[in-house]
Amino acid sequence: MNSFLNGVRVLDFSRALAGPFCTMMLSDLGAEIIKVEPPPKGDEARLWGPPFVNGESAYFLSINRGKKSIVIDLNKEKGKEVIRRLIEKSDVIVENFRPGTTTKLGIDYETASKLNSKIIYCSISGFGQTGPYKSLPGYDIIAFALSGMMSITGEEGRPPVKVGVPVADIGAGMYAAYAIVAALYRREKLGIGEYIDVSLLEGQISWLTYQAESYFITGVEPKRLGSAHMTIAPYQAFKAKDDYFIVAAGNDEHWRKLCDAISADELKNDSRFISNPDRVRNREQLEKLLNEIFSKDKADNWIAKISASGVPCCRINTLSSVFSDKHVKERGIVKEVQHKKAGKVKLVGMPYRFKNYELQQIEPPPLLGEDTEQLLTWLGYKAEEIVSLRNEGVLGQS
Repeated sequence: MNSFLNGVRVLDFSRALAGPFCTMMLSDLGAEIIKVEPPPKGDEARLWGPPFVNGESAYFLSINRGKKSIVIDLNKEKGKEVIRRLIEKSDVIVENFRPGTTTKLGIDYETASKLNSKIIYCSISGFGQTGPYKSLPGYDIIAFALSGMMSITGEEGRPPVKVGVPVADIGAGMYAAYAIVAALYRREKLGIGEYIDVSLLEGQISWLTYQAESYFITGVEPKRLGSAHMTIAPYQAFKAKDDYFIVAAGNDEHWRKLCDAISADELKNDSRFISNPDRVRNREQLEKLLNEIFSKDKADNWIAKISASGVPCCRINTLSSVFSDKHVKERGIVKEVQHKKAGKVKLVGMPYRFKNYELQQIEPPPLLGEDTEQLLTWLGYKAEEIVSLRNEGVLGQS
């Protein structure tokens, strides 16, 4: 009962990733999430795979924990009536339709705010609700490419690559959750609602940070540096005799300690590498010389020596090694839930802790429409009305 967002009800029209990630974050903090899904198959992420477990998509399971699912056909007038009742009883609406779609469906902010003047309404889209690109389809990789992020990801002279997870979607979802919580805080103080416009593109542009600032100052396009850092060296992956590993010498003291750890006095005293700006300017020569040294021994041996000197250094984990890591296990970020169809499944939980609050046990993702009848009853619909709505296709088939 004392959860941070206890009593906050979120009407979630979103699907795929950005919106569901946002509402999962709100659910983790105690908000009630009512996920509105279209008949007959619901959120398209339910079909994204393999892998599936007993017919349930791993992709969907990963971002929809702790929610309720109601199936409503928004194109039918009786479906719109159900939604109007839900809007009146909700605090937040999240949607990630293409701009203009909510107006056609009658669930846009103007309509919602007339039903509930204190509603906080968040739209997540590829490019925002205004501008020449607003009607274009907004996929993660499109935002990643158009933002400039892809131009600085990967290795120079090699094809551009994306990050291994959909960072534009996840970033937009996080920004949306952040803005929603800020709007809830203001509403608590002033009693007013808000409309929030979040775009995948601008989220990625905001992540350019020092890369953008460097461009503003110099006018020079940043290069792709692989695992290396634009303004720090050595700070990247190196190849040992058997495998790659990471060295992150973040300052000149780290550099001197690294040289001592690998018995490289000639590098420590080399005028090309004395200070970090020197090392950045001469990074290609430095990388070549360090790789020659590291090629003489195994990665684990270098990691042990360098770490003992106090210089940040580590292996490059696979997922199997991440989830067997003693520190990760001790922190308990992996949670286990009992799903009605998939059985016992593991989920990646919340990446934060509170001193004075015990996080709630997470609930499994919902089956498609599993809360439909319960929610309709709560809204005041009688049993015969629910049967009628189902027969008319408003609710889909259970």
